Amino acid sequence: MSVKKNRLGFIVAGLLLGILIAAIDNTIVATAMGTIIGDLGGLDQFVWVTSAYMVAEMAGMPIFGKLSDMYGRKRFFVFGIVVFLIGSMLCGTAHSIAELSIYRAIQGIGGGALIPITFTIIFDIFPPELRGKMSGMFGAVFGVANLFGPLMGAYITDFWHWRWIFYINVPLGLIAFLLVVFFYRESHEHSKQKIDIWGAATLVGAVVSLMFALELGGNKYAWDSFIIMGLFAAFGLLFIVFLLVERRAAEPIISYGMFRKRLFAASSAAALFYGAAFITAAVYIPIFVQGVMGGSATNSGLILLPLTLSSVVASQVGGMLSSKMSFRRIMIFSAVVFLLGMFLLATITPDTSRIVLSMYMMITGFGIGFSFSVLSMSAIQGMEMRQRGSANSTISFLRSLGMTIGITIFGIIQRNDFNGQLTEKLGAASRNMPAGADPQHMLTPEARELIPPQVMENISSALSLSVDHTFLWALIPVFFALVSVSMMGAGRMQFAQGPSAAPKQKRA
Repeated sequence: MSVKKNRLGFIVAGLLLGILIAAIDNTIVATAMGTIIGDLGGLDQFVWVTSAYMVAEMAGMPIFGKLSDMYGRKRFFVFGIVVFLIGSMLCGTAHSIAELSIYRAIQGIGGGALIPITFTIIFDIFPPELRGKMSGMFGAVFGVANLFGPLMGAYITDFWHWRWIFYINVPLGLIAFLLVVFFYRESHEHSKQKIDIWGAATLVGAVVSLMFALELGGNKYAWDSFIIMGLFAAFGLLFIVFLLVERRAAEPIISYGMFRKRLFAASSAAALFYGAAFITAAVYIPIFVQGVMGGSATNSGLILLPLTLSSVVASQVGGMLSSKMSFRRIMIFSAVVFLLGMFLLATITPDTSRIVLSMYMMITGFGIGFSFSVLSMSAIQGMEMRQRGSANSTISFLRSLGMTIGITIFGIIQRNDFNGQLTEKLGAASRNMPAGADPQHMLTPEARELIPPQVMENISSALSLSVDHTFLWALIPVFFALVSVSMMGAGRMQFAQGPSAAPKQKRA
C-alpha cells in the first residue's frame, strides 16, 4: 500500500474516532443519568445536563460550518476535538449538576464543530466514486453509537464509575487529534471573508430560546406560563431579526443562495422531517417493549438492535447506490419504506410477538438508514468548495432541530393520549396515579410486581394504544419527507473533475 493511501487511511481513522465520540456521548450519558443524580443530587435540574449539550451543539453547527469554509476545515475540526476533550475532562470532575451542565455545554460546542465538518472533509478529500461508500461508513457510525452507547454506559457505570463515561473520550480523542494533525493536509486556498457577527448572535439566541422552551415547557413550567411564552416570543423575534440580518450580510452564516438550489432545499427539508419521525421510533419502541411487553430498560440498546442494524446496512447501501443512480430515486424508495415501517409500528398491540415487532423495526430502520448517508451527499452536491461546510452544517442543524421538535410534539401527544386512555379504562382509580406519569418509569419490572394484574392489563393496554396513536401521528412528517425527496430533481453524484469538484486523493 502506498504512503499516500496510508495517509488517507490515517485521516479516515481520525475522522471516525472524532465523530464517534461526539455521536455516542449523549446515549452514554443518558444511560448513566440515574447514577449521576444519585451521586450529585439535583433531580429537579438533571434536564439541563442534556439540554446544555444540545443547545450548544445545535447553535454551533452552522457557525463552525461557515467558519470552516472561510478559514479551513482542519483548524476547526482540531478545535472541536480540543474543546470536546476539555469539556469531557471537566465533566468527569463535576461536583454538582449545575457544574456538570456547564461543562456539558463546553462539550456541545466541540460537538457542534465535529459532526458537520467531518462529512465536509469526506467530500473534500475523496473522489466522487468513493464518496458514497465513505459517507455510508460514517453515517453508520450514528447507528453504531445508538446501539453500543447504552451498553457502554451501563458497563462503565456499573464496573468503573460514572465519571469514566467522560474520561473514556480522552484517549480516543487524543488519537483522533494526532491522526488529523499529522496526516490531514488541506490543499485549497481559503478566502478571507467578513464574519457575520450579528447573524451568529441572533441565530444562537433564537436556538437557545427555542431549545429551552421545548425542554422546559410541560416539564418544569406549564406551556402557557410567562417564562415559556416569553421564550417562544424571544425565539420568534430573534429568528425574524436573523432572517433580516442574513439578507444584508455580505457573507451570511446561512446563505439564502443555497436554498435556491433545488437539491439542497429539498434535502434540507427532508432532513428536518426525517429527524422528527426517526426520534419518535427510537424513543417509543423501548417504552412499548418495557411497559407493554415487560422488558427491561437496562438493555435499551438491545431492544433497538433490529432498528439499528438495519439502519446501518441501509446507510451503507445508500452510499454505494449514490454513485449509480439519482439521489431522488434512492430517497423516494427510502421514504416509502420508512412510511411502511411507521405504519406497521402503529398496528402493534400487547399480543404482538417480539419477532413480528423486530421485523417492523427492521423495515423502519432500513427506511431511515438511507437518510444518514444520502442526504449529506445530496445537500453538498454541486456546491463550491467555499460553501460545503456551511451546506453540511445547515443540514445537520436542521436534522437536529427536527429531532428536538419531534420529540417534544410527539411527547405531548403520547402523554395526553396515555392519560386519556387511563381515565377511560381505570375511571376514578386513575386519579391516584401521578399526573403526567412517565410510563417508562412507572412500568419497570419492579413496579409491575406491585400492581394488581387486572390494573396492570389496563395500564399496558392504555400505553399500547397511546404509542400506536403516536406512531400514526408520526406518519405526517414521514409523508412530508416523501414529498420533499420527490422534489429533489434529477441530481446525482458528479464524476467530472472541475473547479468545484473534490481534490484527488493525492492532495489529502
